[in-house]
Amino acid sequence: MKFYVATDHAGIDLKDFTVENLRSKGHEVIDLGPFTKDRVDYPDYAVKVCESVLADPLSQGILICGSGIGMSMAANRHHGIRAALCHDAYTATVARGHNDANVLCFGERIVGQGVAESILDAWIAGTFEGGRHCGRVEKIEAIQG
Repeated sequence: MKFYVATDHAGIDLKDFTVENLRSKGHEVIDLGPFTKDRVDYPDYAVKVCESVLADPLSQGILICGSGIGMSMAANRHHGIRAALCHDAYTATVARGHNDANVLCFGERIVGQGVAESILDAWIAGTFEGGRHCGRVEKIEAIQG
């Protein structure tokens, strides 16, 4: 899989762990930064990842901040992005299987490296189940803000 990954200053350590974890499992990872702990605004990095995922439809995005909440809110402002804030493997599995999520969000202050790895593994293993979920995803995509 190909992933675009970014964070804000509050998620640098977990972003670096995530990038290395995914690369060690053979995935292509584009690290969109930032690369220092200097304060930045998370919406700027959500835009980078979402625009990249929209331009590269076979890819997935990962956004990390302190809680994951701000990143997920910013990401979901993009038509065609279905960002899911996940706190464990179960929420990652459901996000992929039921919601056809294409951007994973989590927070460094919420999950540690071990939980993050289990979230990543579940996300990678997951696929959209289709069926009864298709109409719901279509309704999400039809919403105009």
